Amino acid sequence: MPQVPLFSFDTPPGAYPADPNVEQPCNDSPELARQWLFLSQLPGFGLRVRRRLAAQVLQLPDLLNLDSASHKAMGLPAEACEALAAWRSGNAAHPVMVALRVIENACERAGIGLVHWQSSAYPLPLRHIHNPPMLLYVRGDTSLLGRDQLAIIGSRHATRAGLDHARGFAAALGQCNLLVNSGLALGIDGAAHAGALDAGHPTLAVIGSGLDKIYPRQHQRLGERVIANGLLVSEYPPGTQARPAHFPQRNRIISGLSRGVLVVEAGLKSGSLITARLALEQGRDVFAIPGSVHSPVARGCHQLIRQGATLVESVADILQELGGWWSEPTTPGANTESLGSSATEGLDAREIAVLEALGYDSQSTDVLGSSTGLSADQLMQSLLLLELQGLVTAAPGGYVRIA
Repeated sequence: MPQVPLFSFDTPPGAYPADPNVEQPCNDSPELARQWLFLSQLPGFGLRVRRRLAAQVLQLPDLLNLDSASHKAMGLPAEACEALAAWRSGNAAHPVMVALRVIENACERAGIGLVHWQSSAYPLPLRHIHNPPMLLYVRGDTSLLGRDQLAIIGSRHATRAGLDHARGFAAALGQCNLLVNSGLALGIDGAAHAGALDAGHPTLAVIGSGLDKIYPRQHQRLGERVIANGLLVSEYPPGTQARPAHFPQRNRIISGLSRGVLVVEAGLKSGSLITARLALEQGRDVFAIPGSVHSPVARGCHQLIRQGATLVESVADILQELGGWWSEPTTPGANTESLGSSATEGLDAREIAVLEALGYDSQSTDVLGSSTGLSADQLMQSLLLLELQGLVTAAPGGYVRIA
């Protein structure tokens, strides 16, 4: 693969995974972070302008060292030239300089960090999408940006079965060392985050508002859990309210961070189909769970499958399609060989207890609950995890062990 410019904002779709020999110079100094923050606030500094500059400067912050005549010669808009002049002269009263100060103060108050294009933490997959963000605002464990990720997305009006699938797949994928990301929305997104967290795995959420304005409000507590045990990400500065136009932009980051995207439930007009389309344009795998032909939230998944998405019935289907792209699990006992086998290695004690209580004849959930001492919710979650891993299956009258 040919080397891309150091800050190419127009990498062809499908360019990921990138050539591992291409090195990106990194600099994590606070002053460089401040320069990128300033540039992110420049008026008239959209993708088209940044593309044109790619052939004229090595990195965008180099613009700050040039004089006004050079800025004009490069064809920068007048409002951008004025803001750059204010930076050079230290004119604190200029609106862009005022905005810079407001954002810096808000980030400090809320504990928000910055990951810019030259940061060592800037994720490689995101560099190679169309219109990658110049800057990410983050709260939580920034190192998670470098993990292999799989997005789980779907309808805000999910069915109970869909929510259970999202939680179960998130838990099982986390066990296979894939970081689950999503958009913190109601329905499937929230269930995926909760499923990963409840199983003891981190998760990453990309939102369409400032990190101090977690949206939706119903997921304020879930968002705090993500911050404490994962990472919350936005390209919008603190104080930014959620707006409809922000969500398609957010979706390109969700898919851009991911090896693939799993659509659990989606209607024909669902925003999840937009994310799936973005994933295809970015060269990612798209997976979809089929549902009832009578369910409106299954029709989007069926459409994706007709268009070539991988039909998914278990986590093994995802791992097989990803091939060698996912990392080998590093958690003791969490190995992918347990998927579809009779071994109990890699299972939590609760799942082992359920598996050992099951025989090859159907057993009801009432009997299993009595023999394992698990509550109904705990039992159903364990059964779903075992089912996703190909160890048990539903049968008339209950569940049976198949491996």
